[in-house]
Amino acid sequence: MSRNYYSEINLHITWHCKGSLPLLSPQAEALAHRAIRQKLLDTPGTVLHEIGGTETHVHLAVSIPPTVTISDLVGRLKGASAHYVNVELGRRDKQLQWQAGYGVVSFGSRDVEWVRRYIRNQRAHHASGKAHARLERITATEADGLPEEPPEGG
Repeated sequence: MSRNYYSEINLHITWHCKGSLPLLSPQAEALAHRAIRQKLLDTPGTVLHEIGGTETHVHLAVSIPPTVTISDLVGRLKGASAHYVNVELGRRDKQLQWQAGYGVVSFGSRDVEWVRRYIRNQRAHHASGKAHARLERITATEADGLPEEPPEGG
């Protein structure tokens, strides 16, 4: 791939704790965010605009170069953060596990500040019931009212 390019690939990414359980205690959340920040710093060309969420999920606003594959990046972020939290908390059982899947929505550069504010105020949005469904979805099936995973034996 060419090293000479111009891009404005701005993404809002979200993913949930396994079972959407409240696994992100204040300590676990701080550790997870630290690991995500570090992994993004280690990924050339990526820019973290904001990180936030609630005890059940994470939200990111990032810009990526066209050389980065979204699914690979999200996989690395989820893996690195869960591993880091579990090692730092020194638990034999896995304190933090992520649910399969994620949601990603692109946005224009002029909307970076709006998305940053939305992420910063996650707890207030959820408490007031004013979360934006488009930025909270992690699967296409949620919009259709279908189960996220097929039933057992099916």
